[in-house]
Amino acid sequence: MEFASKEEAYTFYNEYARRAYFGIRKEYGNKCRKTKVLTSRRFVCDREGLRGKDVCDHKTNRARAESRCDCDARMTVILNRDTKMYVVSEFVQEHNHQLHHSSTVHMIGSQRKMSIAQEIETDIAYDSGIRLKDAYQFFSTQVGGCDGLGYISRDQKNYLRTKRQRSLKYGEAGSLERYFSKKLKDNPSYYYAIQLDADEQITNIFWADARM
Repeated sequence: MEFASKEEAYTFYNEYARRAYFGIRKEYGNKCRKTKVLTSRRFVCDREGLRGKDVCDHKTNRARAESRCDCDARMTVILNRDTKMYVVSEFVQEHNHQLHHSSTVHMIGSQRKMSIAQEIETDIAYDSGIRLKDAYQFFSTQVGGCDGLGYISRDQKNYLRTKRQRSLKYGEAGSLERYFSKKLKDNPSYYYAIQLDADEQITNIFWADARM
């Protein structure tokens, strides 16, 4: 089996995972030093590996639930330099844990995705000054609960954060970011920080250099 791009390979394995009721994530990738082209990529079950020792606050009575169990299910693709196609070099199907139920698989991290309509609703709420937490609760009641949305509140924040990062390339905010970056490049002692609130809105900007 081969794919025209690494994105196509990911889409295939993620769809396979959805039908098999588990989540996935990207583990590692290798790039050619000269061309910077990705030469291999491994996709793994989201329960691959083991979590590091949990360092909890002394006031915490309950540690986080274990989310990884060193599952070995994975798919690896490598670039065929002649055909420029990504070829499956390794495919491990077996899991060492219980898989998700068909009714909950859509809420796994790699399977969650906001629709265009949901993104527009989030934009409208955000532009209207409605807190994301309140907007999420309202949207969930409209569909009979959080499961009906197909995403969680963190996905809203991630969507707005990604949108904000893209918008920083343009307009006044983008000019400000480019100005600070140039100052930092010209003067390593220069420092700047942009403070955001919980809804990813810029609230404070601070800058300083050695002359101040």
